[in-house]
Order: sequence, then C-alpha cells, then structure tokens
Amino acid sequence: MPLLDRIPAVAGRIGRPRRRPDVVYADRGYDHDKYRRLLRERGIRHRIARRSTAHGSGLGRTRWVVERTFAWLHHYKRLAACYERRADLHEALLALGCCLICWRHLRSL
Repeated sequence: MPLLDRIPAVAGRIGRPRRRPDVVYADRGYDHDKYRRLLRERGIRHRIARRSTAHGSGLGRTRWVVERTFAWLHHYKRLAACYERRADLHEALLALGCCLICWRHLRSL
C-alpha cells in the first residue's frame, strides 16, 4: 500500500491528474483478503493470482514486463544486492540505472 501512495500525479487528459492505477496485477505472494479489501476501498480493480490454483492464469504475460525490467536493472550489481544503507542513495542509483537502460534502448533504434 505505501507503493500505491507514492504514485505521482500523471497528467495528460483534461481535468485533475490521476493518482491511482486502474488495475493492480500481483503474484501469489499478495493473495490475501486484506490486500483485496484495501484495493477495493480505493476503487482499484485487482488481478491477484490465487495460491491454490494451477499456474497459467494469464498473469505471466503482464508480469513478464516487470520481471524483464528487474533483470535489466540487476545488470548493475549495486542494484542487484542492496549495499546502500540510505534509501535516498539507493533510489538515486535506481533512477540512474533506469536512465541508462532507456538511453541504451533509444540508442539502438
């Protein structure tokens, strides 16, 4: 829930900027009624995989984008294992890693 609270305002359409997503996708680690209830109270739809069901729910196609991005960030060894004691330094290195990934992707186009 703190992650959802830190989403910045996203402008683009006429009116008040959006501060919450339409849908939240999550894996089996978040399969609890507490999370479903909190998301429902905020007016956010959820797609959370159930623990007792077989794999192949279709969430992998969507979550693959997130996992691939984590793999790109883990090429930078300081981000793979959190060596920084201060959260602001880790967040700065994370932003720098994201900038380098975007720059390399745009350079290859």
